[in-house]
Amino acid sequence: MRNAQILGGPAQDILIADGTFQQIGTGLTAEADVEIDATGLVALPGLVDLHTHLREPGREDAETVLTGTQAAAKGGYTAVHAMANTFPVADTAGVVEQVWRLGRESGYCDVQPVGAVTVGLEGKKLAELGAMHDSAAGVRVFSDDGKCVDDAVIMRRALEYVKAFDGVVAQHAQEPRLTEGAQMNEGQVSGELGLGGWPPVAEESIIARDVLLAAHVGSRLHVCHVSTAGSVEIIRWAKAKGWDVTAEVTPHHLLLTDELVRSYDPVYKVNPPLRTAEDVQALRKALADGTIDAVATDHAPHPAEDKDCEWAVAAMGMVGLETALSVVQQAMVDTGLLNWEGVADRMSHRPARIGRLAGHGRPVSLGEPANLVLFDPAYRGTVNPESFATRSRNTPYRGLDLPGRVHATFLRGTATVLAGELVEPGEPA
Repeated sequence: MRNAQILGGPAQDILIADGTFQQIGTGLTAEADVEIDATGLVALPGLVDLHTHLREPGREDAETVLTGTQAAAKGGYTAVHAMANTFPVADTAGVVEQVWRLGRESGYCDVQPVGAVTVGLEGKKLAELGAMHDSAAGVRVFSDDGKCVDDAVIMRRALEYVKAFDGVVAQHAQEPRLTEGAQMNEGQVSGELGLGGWPPVAEESIIARDVLLAAHVGSRLHVCHVSTAGSVEIIRWAKAKGWDVTAEVTPHHLLLTDELVRSYDPVYKVNPPLRTAEDVQALRKALADGTIDAVATDHAPHPAEDKDCEWAVAAMGMVGLETALSVVQQAMVDTGLLNWEGVADRMSHRPARIGRLAGHGRPVSLGEPANLVLFDPAYRGTVNPESFATRSRNTPYRGLDLPGRVHATFLRGTATVLAGELVEPGEPA
């Protein structure tokens, strides 16, 4: 490829062969099977998502591993972590191996299963953490996402257990007693609309407890989808203590606020809920200064019947793989809070390090695995979910003008996306 701007820097040529970056420089003369004019395109390491719901097994009406990884490739991702709230739950070696093998068969990106912390996500008994780690899937991240591990003793035991193999517990921070009947963020808008409120303290109290537990046992804690300014301050305090705590934020929590709920459109119903403009600004600042380590999509596909209904009974969640990089450009790059090197750090390097994914999150350098995305930041377009690869259409960005577009994605040198469209894996670069 010619004239790619690596991390937004000066234009350079890149030669990929045998799955690695073979030559990088200006005026390269080597011939390639596929020539790409990358003028004006930013070259980033393949993105890594710590938080993806692929739904298979059990809810193939919403998503499959194939369609989910195709969506990931179109979004510039070369690896995703598949959450455990499937049917059956990914709480055994057998289920995580099934998901892992389906990912290998898809060929569009690497799929790293996330194992459940507790059996059936019920919060009562630890799942087979060691067996899932020792399986072919090699699970290192464990989460009951969708539900909080609210029992402090169970959470402590999980943190202690994963230390044996350098695992991490990824917590969905939600005190269940404080969120019974919750429909949206608790605040002025919920009061005016008469909808049950999800108070920030329900998230913050669990994070405060868990960072203390992680410090006590000397283990790794990852906080999923941070959404409040108060949560940011607790995480910042824990990191200042030197504790092994990491955190993620979703694209939608970097851009959208609870004011959108005034429409009563269930597409804006999500867990944790959209918060206030003040929270959005705190999250952006925390991502910029590194307090929040990563952007993770929390890609949550739902079939139309679960969203096209009244607010109170609608499912929570949004699809996000195919729009994540554009949202980050609008919220973080175009505002001057992050440069493209920072985007690579928060969307590739750090997520891969947290998930212990060897071969991902590596720099665009000679000899490194050729996991790469070419992104056009000058592109402007209207979001049309009918063009999505994901099986579901529950995007909050329908009809919204967003900047940027993934032009090409390469998984170990194999093109999965060219000129913005999916290609059959197997076409060499």
